[in-house]
Amino acid sequence: MSLKQSALPQRRPRINARKLQGYQMFLLIFPFMLLVFLFSYYPLHGWIYAFYDYRPPFKLTDCEFVGFEWFISMFSNASKRKQIWEVLCNTFVMSGLGILTSWLPMAFAILLSEIKNQPFKKAVQTLTTLPNFISWVLVYSLAFSLFSSSGMVNNLCIRLGLYDSPVLYLQMEDNVWLTMWLWGTWKGTGWSAIMYIAAITGIDQELYEAAYVDGAGRFRVMWHITVPGLLPTYFVLLLMNVANFLNNGVDQYYVFQNAFNKSKIQVLDLFVYNLGLGSGSYSLATAISIMKSIVSLTLLFTVNGLSKVLRGESII
Repeated sequence: MSLKQSALPQRRPRINARKLQGYQMFLLIFPFMLLVFLFSYYPLHGWIYAFYDYRPPFKLTDCEFVGFEWFISMFSNASKRKQIWEVLCNTFVMSGLGILTSWLPMAFAILLSEIKNQPFKKAVQTLTTLPNFISWVLVYSLAFSLFSSSGMVNNLCIRLGLYDSPVLYLQMEDNVWLTMWLWGTWKGTGWSAIMYIAAITGIDQELYEAAYVDGAGRFRVMWHITVPGLLPTYFVLLLMNVANFLNNGVDQYYVFQNAFNKSKIQVLDLFVYNLGLGSGSYSLATAISIMKSIVSLTLLFTVNGLSKVLRGESII
C-alpha cells in the first residue's frame, strides 16, 4: 500500500439499519421482558415445595423429601376425590358461563359504536368501564349494603309487604353461580369491550359507505360488516379463554365466600389459597397448582392446534 493510500481515512463499516432498528426495539421491550421474568417465571422455583413435606418455620432443607407423595395423595381416598370433584365442578361451571357469554362484550361494543350522540356515547363508555377499576372488596361492600339481611333490598321488600322476614341473599348457595357470573359481567363487560371498539375503528369505512349506498339498513350493516370484522378478534380471545379454563382468580370468590355457600363458590384458585394459607398445607397446595398449570398449558397448545387446523391461524 502506498503512502498516499495509507494517509486516506478508513471508512467505518455502516451498521445495518434493520439491525439497528432491531436493537432499539429490543431495548424498548427489555424492561417488560424483565418484569415478565420476575413475576411469571422466577416464582416457578417455588414448585420445589411440592416435593417436600414443608412445615414452617423450618427451612426447606430441614424438611423431608417426599417426591410425588403429595400428587398421589390428592386422589388417595374418597373424601379427597369428592372435595376435588366439587371444586372442579365449580370451576367448570364458572368458566363455562364465562365462555358461553364471551360474546357479550363484542355485542356491547357494536351497540356502543352505533350511538351517534358523542357526549352520551363517551358517558356510557366511561360508566361501564369504571367498575373494572373498583376492587372486589368495594364490590362486596356494595353487595352487602344492597342484599344483606339489613340491606336496602330486604328493607324495601319488607316495607312493601313482599317478605315477612329478611332473605339471606349473600348466604344462598343455590344461585351462587349465577350471582357470581352477574357480578363478574357487570364489572368486566365495559373493560372487555375496549378491544372490540378498537377493532371496529380498524374496519374499512368504504365497506359501510358501499352498504348504505346499496340500501342496507343499520342492522344489516352491523350483521354483514361489523360482526365479520370482529370475528377474528373474538376467536383469538375465545381461544385464550379456553386455554385459561381453570383460571378463575381468587379475589371475587374470596370476598363473597362464607360458611353457607363455600361448597358452591370454591373454585380451584380459591381452593388452593384456602388450602395453603388457610390450612397451612403449602406442599399440597403447590402440587395442585402445578397440576393446574400443566392442564392449562395442555389446553393452550390444544386450542392452538385446533386454531391452526380449523382457521389456518395460530395464536402462539
